[in-house]
Amino acid sequence: MRYLEFEKPLREIESKIEQLEVYASSRDIDLSSEIKPLKDKLNNLLEEIYSHLTPWQQVQLARHPDRPYCLDYIRMIADDFMELHGDRAYRDDEAIVAGFCSIGGRSVAIVGHQKGRDTEENIRRNFGMPNPEGFRKARRIMETAARMRMPIVTLIDSPGAFPGIGAEERGQHLVIAENLEIMSQLNVPIICVVIGEGGSGGALAIGVGNRVLMLENGYYAVCTPEACAAIILRDRTMASSVAGTMRIVAQDLKNLDLVDEIISEPLGGAHRNPEATAVKVKEAILRHLSELEALDGQAIVEDRYNRFRRMGVLYEAQMPGLSPVN
Repeated sequence: MRYLEFEKPLREIESKIEQLEVYASSRDIDLSSEIKPLKDKLNNLLEEIYSHLTPWQQVQLARHPDRPYCLDYIRMIADDFMELHGDRAYRDDEAIVAGFCSIGGRSVAIVGHQKGRDTEENIRRNFGMPNPEGFRKARRIMETAARMRMPIVTLIDSPGAFPGIGAEERGQHLVIAENLEIMSQLNVPIICVVIGEGGSGGALAIGVGNRVLMLENGYYAVCTPEACAAIILRDRTMASSVAGTMRIVAQDLKNLDLVDEIISEPLGGAHRNPEATAVKVKEAILRHLSELEALDGQAIVEDRYNRFRRMGVLYEAQMPGLSPVN
């Protein structure tokens, strides 16, 4: 397991526990009296660290290299996944995974961002940053699902759409806008789950849903904290300072009614118990799908429209001594 800077106090204890367990197993002896106090100390330290996370630490957890990715969740919550490739225009983009599967006995289309576990895979998947062809592939699968009256599930985990020259030449901005338009009109239930990073247009391009759910240690933002610090403070190294003021972590977004539900993670984050996290993700998806199945196609579109219309309400305060403007 890899450790973030604030997780390093855990490393020494977990290493000692592992060494004792391996030694006890190899010698067939009972060392439970030595291991139990260490496990108690570890649990106390986990509670101490993860009960008081700063927004920047939550952003770091959202990017944790051991955190489960899209294909991991598909493996754990779905059956009979059939991945489809290509956008029918340019090429296949492996930063987007898309296809059809069954979740809890329901046939669904599933679309998500996919990062790599090592350098080679990250290069192949472009670090989870889609090009236009990735978003076109996603749209193709979602439109096919709508024709088949099949619900759509999206798993969001990207720092953003790829900002390269080639992507812009192939219409990155236009493709994202087209996805927003198309998703707003699809007459089947759409459940979006932020499983890690929700970065800007790269997230929004598959994020227009009837329900937007978010894992406890994810974040959803118009730009990364590093980009915000570079723009506002002219210093990317100040990212930890601006993360809190951006209000991009799960609880802030829930308070603002920008996400509909926070899915709790095991103590220490999703990477410490991916299977338990996947169980909660699956349960939340199926619960919201059950609620939306009662609606007909037009009602589903209206439900999605009203969800986004409720965002960003403006309140105008009347200044003393001034008459209202007609």
